[in-house]
Amino acid sequence: MNDSSWGAPPHTGSQAGYWGPHDQGPVQGAAPAGPAYDAPKAQQTRPMPIVPDGPVPGYGDDQDDDRGAARLSGPLFRDESPQAQTYDMPQAPPHPAAQQNPEPMPDAPQPAPPPQKKSAGRDLGAAIGVGVGLGVVIIASLFVVKAVFVGVVAVAVVVGLWELTSRLQERKGIKAPLVPLALGGAAMVVAGYVRGAEGAWVAMALTALAVLVWRMTEPPEGYLKDVTAGVFAAFYVPFLATFVAMMLTADDGPWRVLTFLLLTVVSDTGAYAVGWRFGRHKLAPRISPGKTREGLLGAVSFAMVAGALCMQFLIDDGAWWQGLVLGLAVAASATLGDLGESMIKRDLGIKDMGTLLPGHGGIMDRLDSLLPTAPVVWLLLVLFVGSG
Repeated sequence: MNDSSWGAPPHTGSQAGYWGPHDQGPVQGAAPAGPAYDAPKAQQTRPMPIVPDGPVPGYGDDQDDDRGAARLSGPLFRDESPQAQTYDMPQAPPHPAAQQNPEPMPDAPQPAPPPQKKSAGRDLGAAIGVGVGLGVVIIASLFVVKAVFVGVVAVAVVVGLWELTSRLQERKGIKAPLVPLALGGAAMVVAGYVRGAEGAWVAMALTALAVLVWRMTEPPEGYLKDVTAGVFAAFYVPFLATFVAMMLTADDGPWRVLTFLLLTVVSDTGAYAVGWRFGRHKLAPRISPGKTREGLLGAVSFAMVAGALCMQFLIDDGAWWQGLVLGLAVAASATLGDLGESMIKRDLGIKDMGTLLPGHGGIMDRLDSLLPTAPVVWLLLVLFVGSG
């Protein structure tokens, strides 16, 4: 831009506000005042800054644009700072509309979020389909040939041991020996069916010994935790499952096993249905956040009603009041078993023990409430109606 276009008149050094920085003389390039400017008005005019033809130092093309804008926005001359301005200009009073309202405006009402629909958290279609399929296999083997049902229990035990030992190794680095556990677990179920409680205890002791010896073939590092986990797995899965095989040995054994299965399933179903619909108070939030006290009441109610019906119509010499006691005990043991496996899964940092059963998880996710319930039902049936 041409310097003469600014139209600033020449002034003497006595006039404040017309000198450049450091008062080194009049601003260069100022043109004489034209006829449109007179002396009184010219004293109120200020010179415009000179824009050099080349780039301003520090504001080249490779510099940040925001930083350059920030530097150019400040006062270019010393006497242009607000503290150095000596002229007084009349200021118009602020417009009433521009004044801020001293009282804050109330917030506009926000639309209420749509209510969230409760979700079951699993594929219910797949879960129901898998449950019906398992039920058909169990019922068919239970009432056709008892030995076939014992084989089904042994297979479930071996798969459950595989899931448990695999998760222990993956998440904790614990190598519980699977081979002696699988062989000993299957033998334990068969021994319980053939020789009763005595055979189950002997098989349990031999399985624990086999775990101790098998682990000696590997380096000693981690030996104690590996064999401890192995003995725990042997007791938790196959030994508790032997009580199902021992129930089967009675004359009405299939009906006893069916009662045991029905009460456990009804307890879980009642807990789920009532807890999902009415659950408000957490039962054990640190272990299983989904379980509620209302769900526990549902489990107890459903199981007691089912127990009274089963003892009255399915079990020889059974009475309805015995079914009430049996249902209450099943609801308690099934809930504790579910919480126990949830505790293991929380420690391992997993949601399910496996993915073998769509909609359910793994075999151990279905055995969690059945395993601790089996000895409870076996004992109460022996007390109520004998070992038959």
